[in-house]
Amino acid sequence: MPEKEKLRLDKYLWSIRLFKTRSQAADACDKGRIKFNGDAAKASKNISIGDEYEVKAEDRRWRIRVTGLLDHRVQYSEAINYYSDITPAEEIERLQYQASSFNTGKRQSKVGRPTKKDRRDLGDFMGEGDAKE
Repeated sequence: MPEKEKLRLDKYLWSIRLFKTRSQAADACDKGRIKFNGDAAKASKNISIGDEYEVKAEDRRWRIRVTGLLDHRVQYSEAINYYSDITPAEEIERLQYQASSFNTGKRQSKVGRPTKKDRRDLGDFMGEGDAKE
């Protein structure tokens, strides 16, 4: 793989598969979710090997160290060779706890509007069945 001397931060984050699209990576940079040495990093920043970045995505927070420059998107199994994850263990533990307490969106029993089945059962009980007279 030919390595380039200059590589934009947004392109790198996209190529190592931290973001689905390059525009999402650029938006994260614009919103200050990518930090280099504690300061917000611009999407156009040139990266180099050995740089460390703090990346905040919607569902996860990483600390990564650049181990190689990659200018195009490749398979995940190959992309992980171009960065090392140096996220602290307590951060990973906190995220696992959040995931376990995630609301699945299912309606809790006996809360809110009745379902169609509940409405039919109530209608049968009240004698409002489908019987036509």
